[in-house]
Amino acid sequence: MWQIWLIIAGVCLIGEIMTNGFLIFWLSIGALLSMIVSFFTDNIIIQTAVFVISSAILIFATKPFVKKFAKTKDVKTNAFSIIGQNGIVTKDIDSINSKGQVKIDGETWSAVGKNDMDIPKGTEIEVVEIKGVKAIVKPVNK
Repeated sequence: MWQIWLIIAGVCLIGEIMTNGFLIFWLSIGALLSMIVSFFTDNIIIQTAVFVISSAILIFATKPFVKKFAKTKDVKTNAFSIIGQNGIVTKDIDSINSKGQVKIDGETWSAVGKNDMDIPKGTEIEVVEIKGVKAIVKPVNK
């Protein structure tokens, strides 16, 4: 039976590597503890109880500790990564007709002026937010 607990521990460790949380690791430790218990008893109920109880204790005992030291930083991805960046208007922004384009980091985006503001071509802008597929922009005050 110890082989099965070793396989479970290995699968949990592989799962931990594939995720960014710190949860499955404790299941693998629980499986290793159950593997040790399997050397002393063949009772699957005891082994399973050791797995469940030790995993739960490890998860709940270490969660505050992990949160304290593993400060995660929210990384903006996809369209939201351009919020706060500056760009340049490449086609006049006409908020009435909802037309206009800006170039930000080499990418062309459809844009609308903040508060329905019209912005002429060549103006430096800052992205304020993203609504759907359009960047909401405002002119940069220098």
